[in-house]
Amino acid sequence: MTTPPLPRAPRIDAVFDFDALLSEEERDWQQKARAFAQERILPIIEDDFEKAHFRRELIPELGAAGFLGMHLSGYGCAGAGAVSYGLVCLELEAADSGWRTFVSVQGSLAMSAIAKYGSEEQKQRWLPGMAAGELVGCFALTEPQGGSDPAAMTTTARRDGDAWVIDGAKRWIGLASLADVAVVWARVDDPSFGEGGQAVRGFLVPTATPGFTATPIAGKLSMRASVQCDIALEGVRLPADALLPGARGLSGPFGCLNEARYGIVWGAMGAARSCLEAALERSTTREVFGKPIGANQLTQAKLADMLLEVEKGILLALHLGRLKERGALTPAQISVGKLNSVREALEIAHQARTILGGDGITGAFPVMRHAANLESVRTYEGTDEIHQLVLGRALTGLNAF
Repeated sequence: MTTPPLPRAPRIDAVFDFDALLSEEERDWQQKARAFAQERILPIIEDDFEKAHFRRELIPELGAAGFLGMHLSGYGCAGAGAVSYGLVCLELEAADSGWRTFVSVQGSLAMSAIAKYGSEEQKQRWLPGMAAGELVGCFALTEPQGGSDPAAMTTTARRDGDAWVIDGAKRWIGLASLADVAVVWARVDDPSFGEGGQAVRGFLVPTATPGFTATPIAGKLSMRASVQCDIALEGVRLPADALLPGARGLSGPFGCLNEARYGIVWGAMGAARSCLEAALERSTTREVFGKPIGANQLTQAKLADMLLEVEKGILLALHLGRLKERGALTPAQISVGKLNSVREALEIAHQARTILGGDGITGAFPVMRHAANLESVRTYEGTDEIHQLVLGRALTGLNAF
């Protein structure tokens, strides 16, 4: 059966036939995500952003749609391809970065950690409920002193008989106050690293465990329809089987971060496309000096430049997705995508706002909300500077970290 055409952005789609590069299955995933975003998120997102409200009741609907952990196989997960997952990220972030972030935290971080590094018992316990949206997970890596240097982690886990005891603090942890389980990364004594040696290990911490406290961060001017938290870990006692057996060292959390960064490459282009759509619509309906502002050369130049960067960014995302499906995607290539997509999306948001004029700062248009959210996206999963250094190292062979 031929997939019907996707709604929205007809003029943008007409300039560049991106659909022709996709399989029918990929178009089906994109259509499902676009319909969900338009029907379930867009009607309420401006009000939710204004009130700093996270609409938890949508989580089971995301699970029923197959979006949670969709790139994983088994345990109730969809087993979709990397490009399909990327297209879902693009469509959800076209509505709001907070909802793509939810899907990333749940699927690319928490579920990926369990799927990659967990025991069979851990996978059976957590993954089916998380895929269905019945259980929520979070990924506790970043600490209050800063997120760019996880090697300086101060959270510790120590053996106490047959148990583990975790002490420390984490910050900017998405979903933590809603989560049923936290993937907590902590430093443990590891004699295989020599005398006094330590290694980073991952633990599955049910959030009802005594000593675990998650407090939503207030006062955010970005990602207001999403939840990020401080976590306190004070003598959190866990059984021996809480340890993720397959993760040892920073390669564990980094393997999950690369999954989330890949989703951002696509997602940021969704926010960019939304801003371009708003500017394009306004340029044909708002008249100044007796004609639509879109009839002016400077406005058309802005629209053309925005279109170029949206299409280039989506093509880059597609290329990275095809590499990922072949098992050939490298961390440096992910850094290219994350750095480019977020940087260009922010510039597109700023240019779109100029076309919208003063009305562009209001909730009548999504542009300022996207711009504010993208400032968070720019920081998490690696700042611009970190990705520049990753690429500098790839180019020169010299480590400037």
